[in-house]
Amino acid sequence: MARVRRWCRDRVPERARDQVRVEADVSGRDVTIVERRPPWSQTAGDDWTTIPVARLRYLTSRGVWRLYWRDRDERWHEYADLPFAATVDELLAELDSDPTALFWG
Repeated sequence: MARVRRWCRDRVPERARDQVRVEADVSGRDVTIVERRPPWSQTAGDDWTTIPVARLRYLTSRGVWRLYWRDRDERWHEYADLPFAATVDELLAELDSDPTALFWG
């Protein structure tokens, strides 16, 4: 998890972190990469908007990682271009390059 959190922190320059943050939410064996933005108006409250970008899942039985993308209906799908990864670094590299524009647009 330390590697994923470092990747998230390094994704946004420090000077822009009051406008956007990339973070990792952990739930069981899933790590969801999210983009957070500050309230868009004063009446919106203090909560930042959270937009899920990608999900990383560790398959204990196989000892591999899987990458998932989210569609507009908020359903998660396996990312077919990288069926399995031996390390989480492979998934993070794929998110960085985003050749299909499924994650960052």
